[in-house]
Amino acid sequence: MKPRRILVTGGAGFIGINLVALLLRQGHSVLNIDCLSYAANLSALDDFEKQPSHTFLKADICDELSISRAVADFSPDWMFHLAAESHVDRSILQPLDFLKTNVLGTGVMLNAALAYWRSLSAVRGKDFRFVHVSTDEVFGALGSEGCFTESSPYAPQSPYSASKAASDHMVRAWGNTYGLPALITNCSNNYGPFQFSEKLIPHVISRAFLGQKIPVYGKGLQIRDWIHVMDHCEALALIAERGRVGETYLIGGDNEWRNIDLVETICRLLKEMFDVDAEIEFVSDRPGHDFRYAVDSSKLREELAWLPQRDFENGLRETLIWYRQQWLIDKNAMRL
Repeated sequence: MKPRRILVTGGAGFIGINLVALLLRQGHSVLNIDCLSYAANLSALDDFEKQPSHTFLKADICDELSISRAVADFSPDWMFHLAAESHVDRSILQPLDFLKTNVLGTGVMLNAALAYWRSLSAVRGKDFRFVHVSTDEVFGALGSEGCFTESSPYAPQSPYSASKAASDHMVRAWGNTYGLPALITNCSNNYGPFQFSEKLIPHVISRAFLGQKIPVYGKGLQIRDWIHVMDHCEALALIAERGRVGETYLIGGDNEWRNIDLVETICRLLKEMFDVDAEIEFVSDRPGHDFRYAVDSSKLREELAWLPQRDFENGLRETLIWYRQQWLIDKNAMRL
């Protein structure tokens, strides 16, 4: 892969941090745009700032002037759009925040990308890519069998997934209407280092370290397909390099777990690795809680020869070690 200039939005968030780290290792120059909301990780930014090929810009993706200037000044070859509000529980309490960031913010990014792409030479314009990173939750919920595919109908069930579905539709519209060379990815549940502690796996770890009970919605029978964040990021880089413009690619780990089984596995590993005891308590279920998500990644695997590389239990062990190290460095870093 030849070195490129790559703009990443949301590069101080969980997936963004890991994507920026991968792109820098691959020899690219990165402009990292993030508004540094509650979920940002400042320690990762400090590490990035030591690298001359990384530039950080604090900006809100809804700020049209700042975004347009940043795109024009940096002159990217590719743009990865990851900046988003992403927690379902927060979307139930504050839905308008999700509409602003995920819908309006995506519109701002698309308009800036379009104006910039139109200014490029034919050669650079042909190579330009806008990769929109979305979620499998836009498809709603599955029964006990089957998987989502790229042709699955959209059926979002929460304000979060509805806002992401809207952003997906906008990306397709900018591609169909204006010819913007865009691609969409929909990924299953991610885990790994730098994930904010409101999400399931770091939440379980954080509460266990604090000696608090671990809440599980309902009976914990909801099923999710889990993938290591770096497997996801490697897929994103591959899709930008070799994916077909205008296409959607589903990214999954083919690794389904019931929530209760996953939580019990984490508790077992915490005891085995750190002698930390954890107690589970069942709490009232989340409103509109989707039963099952699972994606069929065969298109990505067949077209681009991608496969996830991380074994799940080994990945969990590495993730637990990472969070334990953060806990020892700064207990406040394990925010709840």
